[in-house]
Amino acid sequence: MTTQEAANLWGIKIRRVQALCEIGKVENAQRLGHMWVIPTGTPKPIDGRTKEGRTSKHKHNVE
Repeated sequence: MTTQEAANLWGIKIRRVQALCEIGKVENAQRLGHMWVIPTGTPKPIDGRTKEGRTSKHKHNVE
């Protein structure tokens, strides 16, 4: 799917999807020329700025 489709599906802006792809937060996203291609069905990455995201970081440190 494209960044536009991912943005609509995940409820975020296109630029945020692009930024997530650039920093490697979207699994298996590939850059083709000037656009990102994301596998269909890829889940939205957890936002580290939210309470859920902060607690998931702590879980990884404990294990």
